[in-house]
Amino acid sequence: MFLRFFFPRALYEPNTVVNIGYPSDFAQGVNQQFLQSNRLWVVLEPGRLFVIFARCTHLGCTPDWLPQQNMFHCPCHGSEYDPEGINFAGPAPRPMDRCKVTLQSNGTVVADSSKLFMQDPRAGINQFNNDGAFIDV
Repeated sequence: MFLRFFFPRALYEPNTVVNIGYPSDFAQGVNQQFLQSNRLWVVLEPGRLFVIFARCTHLGCTPDWLPQQNMFHCPCHGSEYDPEGINFAGPAPRPMDRCKVTLQSNGTVVADSSKLFMQDPRAGINQFNNDGAFIDV
């Protein structure tokens, strides 16, 4: 116990600001490259790129991406989301949040998970079309 006094009790969490690379680095669809390190999915659709924060809106679990079924599935209580993170089944009350994305002057994309955009149809909130919720590619 005496020695533990000299070692800090600190939690080491990943950096919230991540340079994810160039939009051309990603194939169409959901990319899981940053899931383990930063809890992020990069989604490239025709004409736009956005980043989903990998947290179920029911109880905060990390859903699984099921490419064969083209959906996210939360193993805890069965919430299901489409490839854009919009809930369609299970107890999740709203879609998953999206991170702020910024296109840098050198052409790379930076994702910031400390600034989240949400959509809650019950409350009349839709921030998915706000500046920073996606970038045009």
